[in-house]
Amino acid sequence: MQGKWYMKVIGVVGLPASGKGEFSRIAGLSGIPIVVMGDVIREAVREAGLPETDRNLGETAEALRAKEGMDAIARRCIPRIEGQSAPVVLVDGIRGDAEVDLFRVHFPRFFLIGVDAPFEVRRERLSRRGRSDDFSDPGELVERDRREIRWGLSRALAHADYTLENAGTLEEFEQEVRAVLREITEDP
Repeated sequence: MQGKWYMKVIGVVGLPASGKGEFSRIAGLSGIPIVVMGDVIREAVREAGLPETDRNLGETAEALRAKEGMDAIARRCIPRIEGQSAPVVLVDGIRGDAEVDLFRVHFPRFFLIGVDAPFEVRRERLSRRGRSDDFSDPGELVERDRREIRWGLSRALAHADYTLENAGTLEEFEQEVRAVLREITEDP
């Protein structure tokens, strides 16, 4: 069964602190509803009575994927996406190619955006961001990158319909994001 055939779904994929959340924030300012895949994992962590640390989030995501398949989080997001009444919905936080494959089958008008940024830029962003699952130790970022690459993130990035480099200013990135969003949303 395919999802709402008329709905455009934009997926965002990238390594930690590459700019996925910023892409989503800009899309949200344009009126596009956002479904955050990490919310599924955060809810599972809270249901287990655990604090929302990077370790608990990572282990919970690993456990869900081991038990339900590599597309487990994406499958749990489909009802959230279909529950939106908008013609365009953005999915933030894709972590692997199995999730992309599921979304492409389920939503015929699926577009994947890859966001990339150099390691040092991402490490600096993590040290300033202030989320409960953030850290500043470069070794922790290397380990988190490895975990997400193991889930198929590199393969997902390789299949992006658009790839944005996010190493410059916020203003430059915002211009690129708005241009891509215009192209996708204005296309019939």
